[in-house]
Amino acid sequence: MKVAVLGAGAIGAYVGAALHRAGADVHLVARGPHLAAMRRDGVRVLSPRGDFTARPGATDDPVEIGPVDFVLLGLKAHSYAACGPLIAPLLHDTTAVIAAQNGIPWWYFHRHGGPYDGQRVESVDPGGAVSAVLAPERAVGCVVYAATALEGPGVVRHLEGTRFSIGEPDRSVSARCLEFSAGMTAGGLKCPVEPELRNDIWLKLLGNISFNPISALARATMRQMCLHGGTRKVIETMMTETLAVAEALGCEVGVSIERRLAGAEKVGDHRTSTLQDLERGKPLELDVLLAAVVELAEITGVDVPTLRTVHAISDLLALRSAA
Repeated sequence: MKVAVLGAGAIGAYVGAALHRAGADVHLVARGPHLAAMRRDGVRVLSPRGDFTARPGATDDPVEIGPVDFVLLGLKAHSYAACGPLIAPLLHDTTAVIAAQNGIPWWYFHRHGGPYDGQRVESVDPGGAVSAVLAPERAVGCVVYAATALEGPGVVRHLEGTRFSIGEPDRSVSARCLEFSAGMTAGGLKCPVEPELRNDIWLKLLGNISFNPISALARATMRQMCLHGGTRKVIETMMTETLAVAEALGCEVGVSIERRLAGAEKVGDHRTSTLQDLERGKPLELDVLLAAVVELAEITGVDVPTLRTVHAISDLLALRSAA
């Protein structure tokens, strides 16, 4: 299969290297020193499971790649609406787009069934701007449980986890999902096809919606947030409200809040991606994590006062940091 990774950062380059190692025709789209290093030396993966180097194609011009079977999106969700010129050369009639994103995806209600079927979530797809570029029919959902970091240009540090759960919006076990899963498995990764992928989305979101904005507001690590009594209580309340929204939409997370907090505390002094983006002056990816859930609460009639409060404050932080 032919795969393009659009936004080949830490996660994208890691997946691309694994797929290439398994024999897939992989092309990475990146820029700057990272691209130069991958062109020169390949992708070097440093992992407790064993280091390796892969040499997939690497370019900053998708036109050089042409149409592919799968596009793995490694971009931040706030970049999706503007990625049209980059993704268009990669598409043919049946190209699938696998979005490795956190939070609520733009396709969430596509073929959802029930009273909300086809409804647009404005926080993540304002005016349909994302759907116009990334047709929901192409979407395959992806929830990333692996942790990676760019140690330097062309060098990916794999920290833990190899699971990338994927699934169709209509809950079918499709041929395209099975094909991509087989390629990922051959590359040494776990890639289960989950009919109820939305459950996975809410499971991961349970942590992201609380820890990410609070970490940016408090400039705190995971351990610090868990050990501070007042902050821990706020996070517990945010998680409780989030679970209520998920349940109103028919989803089951299957993990207790206490277990989720215990797991976060074990991570130690890790700085969330939102805190790292704030420190680097990058846009904060809070719309898909927090604003979207507040919007879904309005749609379902669930009361989420703490989520609303944290959203208001963190939204001001995002606006000021972007100024």
